[in-house]
Amino acid sequence: QIQDLTFLIKNYCLTELYLNNNELTDVSGALKHLCSLQILFLHNNELKKLGETVKELKGMISLHTLNLFQNPLAYDPDYRLYVIYILPSVQLLDRKLVTQRERESAFHLYNPERSLLVQSIAFGKRVNTPLGTPVGSRRCIQPARRRIMPPGIYNNGRKSIHFGVPFENPEDAVLVRAMTRSLTEFSCVDWNKVATCQERRLQNKAEPLEKLTVQFR
Repeated sequence: QIQDLTFLIKNYCLTELYLNNNELTDVSGALKHLCSLQILFLHNNELKKLGETVKELKGMISLHTLNLFQNPLAYDPDYRLYVIYILPSVQLLDRKLVTQRERESAFHLYNPERSLLVQSIAFGKRVNTPLGTPVGSRRCIQPARRRIMPPGIYNNGRKSIHFGVPFENPEDAVLVRAMTRSLTEFSCVDWNKVATCQERRLQNKAEPLEKLTVQFR
């Protein structure tokens, strides 16, 4: 018949807490100091405010087992996904393992902008995936790409004017950046084929060095 949790105010080192089958209606301000908590049972109480209850547990980075079933808040349509999104450390929720699919669904539901960004980028390469593509979809129809250079004046492969329109294709930007780089020259000599001073004196002639020169941008 516990209704108040003020007796927990000095129990900072608790790792397990079993408050199930009581008459709790609110836990705000009573549990957030329990940062070491790993197991928390709150099922079969009268907790109604899902947002405030989960917010109270947000700082428990070690919490891996949580029971909230048989509370009024558990009847919220998105209750399970909301808890999974706010409390990513929880692995066992209401006696049921949290799956990777549930984590992806929660991420897509409560952080749609970030989810769509993650879907549209793969290993640094942007793919033409519609923003409405559901999480987990692997189909990607990518049209043929045509390299388009922005209008401008090129002198010996170097572009001298500025353009303000951003590139739709990152490969085009890379190409233009490469074209505007200054030339670098690298030369090397195979010293095994170069005559020594004594050999040059005996032969009484100077042979030109075999030098390999490479230019790149």
